[in-house]
Formats: sequence, C-alpha cells, structure tokens
Amino acid sequence: MNTAINELIQYGLDCHLIQEDDVDYAVNLLMDLLQMNDFHKEEIISNRKECTPILEKMLNYAVEQGIIEDSIVEKDLFDTRLMNCLMPRPSEVVKTFHEHYLHSPQAATNYFYNLSTYSHYIRKDRTDLNIQFQKYYKYGNIDITINLSKPEKDPKDIAKAKLIKTSGYPKCLLCKENVGFSGDFQLPARQNHRIIPIDLNGAKYYLQYSPYVYYNEHCIVFNEEHISMVINEQTFQHLLSFVEQFPHYMLGSNADLPIVGGSILTHDHFQGGCYEFPIESADVVKTFYFATYPHMKIEILKWPLSTIRVTSANKDEIVRFASQTLQAWKHYSHPSLDIVSHTAETPHNTITPIARMKNQQYQMDLVLRNNRTSEKYPDGIFHPHQNLHHIKKKILV
Repeated sequence: MNTAINELIQYGLDCHLIQEDDVDYAVNLLMDLLQMNDFHKEEIISNRKECTPILEKMLNYAVEQGIIEDSIVEKDLFDTRLMNCLMPRPSEVVKTFHEHYLHSPQAATNYFYNLSTYSHYIRKDRTDLNIQFQKYYKYGNIDITINLSKPEKDPKDIAKAKLIKTSGYPKCLLCKENVGFSGDFQLPARQNHRIIPIDLNGAKYYLQYSPYVYYNEHCIVFNEEHISMVINEQTFQHLLSFVEQFPHYMLGSNADLPIVGGSILTHDHFQGGCYEFPIESADVVKTFYFATYPHMKIEILKWPLSTIRVTSANKDEIVRFASQTLQAWKHYSHPSLDIVSHTAETPHNTITPIARMKNQQYQMDLVLRNNRTSEKYPDGIFHPHQNLHHIKKKILV
C-alpha cells in the first residue's frame, strides 16, 4: 500500500491537482483514510493520466482490512474520499479558472474539464464504455448514444439505502451544497466536485460538468437558488448571456413541464457543452425576414420536432421574438392534430430553447413542445412511445 500512496501522489503532481508543498499533507490524509501508521517515500517514474488502477489497489486493500465492505456503492464513496486528499480548495479552482479565462474562455473550460476528469469526478474508465454512433434517417445523421457509466447497484446497497433517513440536505443533486458532500447509499459522494460561479444577465448561476458525459464536455449550469425550472424571457436572456461568455459552447434548457421537461424540474438549470447536435445541421424548410426584426433571420427546420431557428447579431431581437413565440405557443390549440394548450388549468405547451454562437452571431432554436397524454399514449402523445422505451425514454435534440 505504501507504493500505491506514492503512485497516487505522483499522479496528483503530474495532473497538477497538488504541488510539491502539498505532498506531506496529502500523504497524511491518505494514511488516515487507509488506517496506516507508517510511510516512506518511494521514487515513482511515471506521467500517468489515469488513476483508476491505483484506486483499485487501495480499494482492495480497504476491503481486506475491513475498512469498507466489498460493494460498488461503498467503493465509490471511499475512492471519492481518497481523491479528495488531492483536491484543491473550491476557491483555488475558481481563481485558477478566471486566470485561464483571461487568456480565453476555451482555456478556462479546458482547465476545468481536465480537473473534473483527473480528479475522478468524471469516471473516465466508465464513460469510455459509453456507446455512440450515427444512423442516417430522413432528417439527417442522428446521434445515438447508450450510456453505460452509471453502475448497477448491488441489492445489498439498495437495501441499505432504504434504511437511511433523508435529511433534505442537499435539497437535490444540483444544489451548490453538494460541493464536498460525503454522500451515502442514496446520494453520491461529491468531495471531488467543484463548481464555478458565473453571472448570467445579473443572475448568479454555477457551472459544473455532468459526471456521466452524455456528449463532449457535457456541462450543467444551475441556479444558485433551489427554485423550479421555468421557461420565460429571463431564460432566453440567460442562455444568450452564457454563449456570449463561452462562445465555443452551446447551452439549452429542457422544457419546464413533466414528460417533455428535465429530470430535475425542481431546480432551475441548463445543459450544454462543446458539441454540435444533429439539429444544427438540419435542412431549412423556409426562411422569413420581418421589418419588426430588421437584423434577424427566421427559419423553419426540417426536424421531427417543430423547430423555429432565429439568428441575429442583435441579442435583444432574439429575446423579444422568443418571448412572443412562447406566449403565442402557450395558448395555441389545434384539436385535430391533438394539440391542446390547456386541460382545465393545466398547461401543456412550452418550448425547449437551445442557444449557440454562429459566425459571430447569436442563434437560438425554439423547439415547440406539448406534454399531453392520452389513453393510447399514456407516456406522451408527442414523446417517444412505449415501443421505444426499451431503448431510451429521452430524446436529446
């Protein structure tokens, strides 16, 4: 185990997680977790960029010594604690991020994404197992992904989770209080989790990466407050503010209604990344120009979800058009097409917006959504039907 500690320390130095002045401190933290009372320095010749083999040695040792039980959840909780011994403080990460941002936004996100990977927050050994391929359909090359990075829980761990009394802290997986959280059999450990505060049109949000990486540099931008998702004028402003600051990223919002909305509707958040989705290459059916929007191009896309694309150098025009479109769509009904805006007081129409920079101009796709169900389609009339649920219940546009 002495060699494994030396290897992990060298890994931390190679990946710039720690510096030479941090070595003794990190060693002592690791010794404490592994319940060791002796250590001697060994020379490790390595420039390793993968910590999984080292952690596996430490986890096997911890099981043998009775420090943890041999289960996936206990091992995940423990190796996160081990990696925390090499982690810079949150304030250091924020400071370094902004130092890189002075060179370029891409330099800043490169630093932060590498940190998230080297720290084992993004478990690359698992995300590399994800299957990705393209299949041509009449709308173009459609990306198909099979995410395998979430491990199956052991039945013993599931039983233990049922015995845990939840405290309500953190309120959800997106809350900023997750930074440094120890986790349990219900919630993942987050000692190696870091977030970056960003200002979106005067509102405070935080940038983090998804640990499951559905696509390249899959990031999450979440509200400082634990408030419900909503699509409104501020949503469009926030999305454009983000891509203005990080023009190499796209950012979108899941809709704010069940079925067509996000998996965590209780916390306002967006998802983005350095990735070009198939919708960006969709053919244009028709193009419009209106005098009321003199700087803006409006396009209707050939896409399985009804989509309006707007492009302009004028950010305010896009926000104004998107807001007016949202209000009009919220009250639009076409019963013969099964489009009904409201059932009693329950709304069914909303929008999924996706923002990006394109040739130094702002661009936003407005995807019209309706979450109504029927007896024939209880999981959504305009959502993947039951015969497709063995593949995936969610469509990423």
